[in-house]
Amino acid sequence: MKKDGMQNLRKNVLRESPHTAIKLPKVQGYDFEKGVDIAKIIDSFATTGYQATKLSQAIDIINKMRAEKCTIFLGYTSNMVSSGLREVFCFLAKHKLVDIIVTTAGGVEEDLIKCFAPFYIGDFELSGAKLRQKGVNRIGNVLVPNSHYCRFEEWLLPVLEQFCKNNPKAMLTPSELISLLGEKMNNDKSIYYWAWKNNIPVFCPAITDGSLGDMLYVFSYKHPEFVVDSVGDVKKIMNLTLDAKKTGLVILGSGVVKHHICNANMFRNGADYAVYINNAQEFDGSDAGARPDEAVSWGKILPTASTVKVFGDATILFPLIVAKTFAKDI
Repeated sequence: MKKDGMQNLRKNVLRESPHTAIKLPKVQGYDFEKGVDIAKIIDSFATTGYQATKLSQAIDIINKMRAEKCTIFLGYTSNMVSSGLREVFCFLAKHKLVDIIVTTAGGVEEDLIKCFAPFYIGDFELSGAKLRQKGVNRIGNVLVPNSHYCRFEEWLLPVLEQFCKNNPKAMLTPSELISLLGEKMNNDKSIYYWAWKNNIPVFCPAITDGSLGDMLYVFSYKHPEFVVDSVGDVKKIMNLTLDAKKTGLVILGSGVVKHHICNANMFRNGADYAVYINNAQEFDGSDAGARPDEAVSWGKILPTASTVKVFGDATILFPLIVAKTFAKDI
């Protein structure tokens, strides 16, 4: 190689950087020589990098929501309740740590079903055909015997029968139905028992998209007068959002739950804080994978808002977040 070629190589590859001008935190992980301290391990995420640092930002944002007494929206999809996160959500409802909950049909029915019988840990690789023969349903590596749904129906239908007997008009919004079921379940292991007891509204725009919807379908033949009024809940969530001085969003998963919360906040020109936790990508144009900045363009989140999207599994991340935010003062 010619001399000037070597000089160009060194210039391009070994180019000096103005290190003294970089005023940013340095990357630093946890030092296990200091022993095992879970709280300090989580604190170290701030300078670990990658999604660990995003998780640390989520913790900071939620603590700011709480310090500023925001109206906090908690959204989660049904698979979260299938998992052990159900107990985390129950804790939040019991201690009135969130103000509004939005979930899906499975996120309602599976909490209630677990009051009768547990779900079980299986494996992602179990054969669907063999499970079907045994009457077992698989949710990832969580297993639910089909008999659980039978027990749920045996409990649910008399509750609806009694409601229709006592209420000739026989109309409920989804949030009123969920409150009724939480009250009648009367089980302190249930998210919706505590939501009813603490007057936390639970919205479910896709109330018919699950076993609960199947049972409502069957029930409607015997009681055609029975009506679930979804529009009434749209009005209720919009009014609660408009009345809030500040709002903070904590959304686990995506789909209709994420959109329903963000859409309600559009009517107040955007939320003040937002934390997303999901694995969805934005490259197909879906709202599911959209980052918070896309919601800013719609007026669902304020341009000045503090926001973060953490890519990862909420079953791992959310308990860590709760430990450093909602649960730290209990």
